[in-house]
Amino acid sequence: MTKWVYFFGAGKAEGDSTWRDLLGGKGAGLAEMTKIGLPVPAGFTISTEACDYFYKNGKKYPAELKKQVAENVTKLEKVTKKKLGDSKSPLLVSVRSGSARSMPGMMETILNLGLNDRSVQGLSVTYDDASLFHWKCSIKAAVSPVSPLHRPKKYI
Repeated sequence: MTKWVYFFGAGKAEGDSTWRDLLGGKGAGLAEMTKIGLPVPAGFTISTEACDYFYKNGKKYPAELKKQVAENVTKLEKVTKKKLGDSKSPLLVSVRSGSARSMPGMMETILNLGLNDRSVQGLSVTYDDASLFHWKCSIKAAVSPVSPLHRPKKYI
């Protein structure tokens, strides 16, 4: 089975700065910073090989990719002690694209993936004005660029 997803967090990382061709510049940098002890939030990187596979195989993802992503989300939840979509301790992630070579301004970023009405309620308990917090989150989500996403109508 081909490995498509590489984890970093809790002081350990699969990869380092020499893995740039496999993890992309951002992924290799995050792995390296984690390994040298910098306080990098935990996460995972989908390899550049997965992207290559996608384009060489009729825009189809590798069969093992979904399972590997799910396993790494579970690992991320364990390390952060948060859960994606949870109303009490929600896990929010950022999705950043990257390549082996720098391409400033060419790739999209999705911030706060996992932010929904339930997670906002959980996050808002730490704020003095919960309704203002909810409103700000909703506005940010509404004005964020969504062109890279193909969301079902119920989420638009």
